[in-house]
Amino acid sequence: MAEPGRRAGGRVRRLWPLPWLAMAMAPLQGLAADGRANTQAQVEIHALLDGLATSSCRFQRNGTWYDGERARAHLQRKYAYLQRRGLAVDAEAFIEQAASRSSVSGRVYRVACPGQPERDASPWFRERLQQLRGARGAAP
Repeated sequence: MAEPGRRAGGRVRRLWPLPWLAMAMAPLQGLAADGRANTQAQVEIHALLDGLATSSCRFQRNGTWYDGERARAHLQRKYAYLQRRGLAVDAEAFIEQAASRSSVSGRVYRVACPGQPERDASPWFRERLQQLRGARGAAP
């Protein structure tokens, strides 16, 4: 029997470090510089999603309007996809990569709230994010 790292016949089997390194680093992609999970981003993104779900606004995706709860479910799936790939590093990245346009068609998402003109989703989410951050900063 060949010893570990050697094939039968005495040839050394090379272990390519790059794939193993990438696999080892994958769990670290969602960590902040201090090694902790970036929970501020998670809290902000979930607040944005919950705000959409509980609003009376409608959300347009690929030409079809959805209520806030269905829109949140869709965006939650996109967020989970980004998280698995370490791409949702902050709320701004979430808005840009998940909440602005369809990743399939490239069409811009739209939001329509009662008494307000229909608008692109990206500025709507950015304003909501600023409101969240302002409210958090004003809290004692």
